[in-house]
Amino acid sequence: MKDKSSILFYILGSFFIANAILAEFIGVKIFSLESTFGFEPLNLTILGIENLSFNLTAGVLLWPVVFVMTDIINEYFGKKGVRFLSFTAAILIAYAFLMVYFSMNLVPAGFWVERLTSSGKVNMHLAFNAIFGQGLWIIIGSLIAFLVGQLVDVTVFHYFKSFTGSSKIWLRATGSTLVSQLVDSFVVLFIAFYIGAGWDLKLVLVIGLVNYIYKFLIAVLVTPLLYLLHSLIDKYLGKELSENLQAEAMMN
Repeated sequence: MKDKSSILFYILGSFFIANAILAEFIGVKIFSLESTFGFEPLNLTILGIENLSFNLTAGVLLWPVVFVMTDIINEYFGKKGVRFLSFTAAILIAYAFLMVYFSMNLVPAGFWVERLTSSGKVNMHLAFNAIFGQGLWIIIGSLIAFLVGQLVDVTVFHYFKSFTGSSKIWLRATGSTLVSQLVDSFVVLFIAFYIGAGWDLKLVLVIGLVNYIYKFLIAVLVTPLLYLLHSLIDKYLGKELSENLQAEAMMN
C-alpha cells in the first residue's frame, strides 16, 4: 500500500469496474433526454424513419465515466492494464447476471409478493423479474460490445499517442473514445436486436446513429475532466514517477 502506482491502479480499476457493472444494470431503464431537461421530443426523421428522439438507456450516464477511466488507465498503465481490467469487468458482469438469473428463480416469500405503494399495489416478484430479466441476446450483445469497444479504444489511443507523445491529451483520449463509442453503439444493437429480435437493419442503424450523436457530444464535453484527472494524478505521483509510468505504458 506504500506503492503509489499500485494504489492508483487499484483506485482507477475499482472505479472502472464498479461503473461498468452499474451501467449494465441501470441500462434496463429507458429515459427521454429531452423530457428530462424540459424540452419537447425532437421527432427527427433519418433514412425515412420518423419520430426519432433521444430515448436512451440510463446506462449512458455511466459509460462516459467508464471510457474516461479507460483513457486514464491507458495513459499510465498501457494496453496490458486496460485489457486486464476490461476482461475482469466482463467476467464480473457475466457473474452478476448469472447470480441475478438464479435469484429470479427463487420462490418469493408470501408477505413480500404484494407491496402497497403510493401508486397502488405492486407485485414485487413480477417487477423484480421484469426489471432484471434482460434478454439473453441483450446480455450477450452488451458484453461483446463492451469488450470490442475497450479493445478498439486502447488501440486507437496508442495509435494517436505514437504521434502526439505526452502532448495533446484531448486528441488521443477524445479521439479514441469517439471511435470506440461508434463501434460500441452499433455492435450492441446489431447483436441484441438485429440478430436476437429480428429488427429491420435500417432501424437498427438509425437508432445506433441517434445513440452515437449523444455519445459524441458527451465525449467532447467531458474532455476537460481528463485534463483535471491527469493533473491530480501527476501531483499525486510526482513528476518522476508519472513520467516513468507513462513511458512504460507506451513501451508495453
